[in-house]
Amino acid sequence: MAKMIFVNLPVKDVAASTAFYEALGFTKDARFSNEMASAMNWSDEITVMILGHDFYQSFIPHKTIADSSATNEVLICLSFDSRAAVDAITEQAAAAGGKADIREPQDMGFMYGRTFEDLDGHIYEPMFMDMEAAMAAFPDGPAHEPA
Repeated sequence: MAKMIFVNLPVKDVAASTAFYEALGFTKDARFSNEMASAMNWSDEITVMILGHDFYQSFIPHKTIADSSATNEVLICLSFDSRAAVDAITEQAAAAGGKADIREPQDMGFMYGRTFEDLDGHIYEPMFMDMEAAMAAFPDGPAHEPA
């Protein structure tokens, strides 16, 4: 079996969040979806599980669900093949009811990224990196400051 990642996110409205993620190009896997949850496939190896609060809480009964509209609990970076694709998904997120560009777009020449929030305030950073240009910029690897 391939290594996979399942990002589990609590949401207030499973149906509305399902529609939001479909508008961004995610594909709903009906086999693992119902009124309490939707499995939203980004790729064969990456799935965002959007879970209604009650269902999500059943996995972590000893902790309170963070209010992601006020508190940041995770930052999810998605890679794309072009700057245009980064721009497109950010604009799709805004059109589907999310918030685009919650901070200034980042353009480092070899890397370009923007940021958006979903309906519940979960933060995504779509990014494009020109690996050839990045390797030229950092031939010995990125410079790190001493700890």
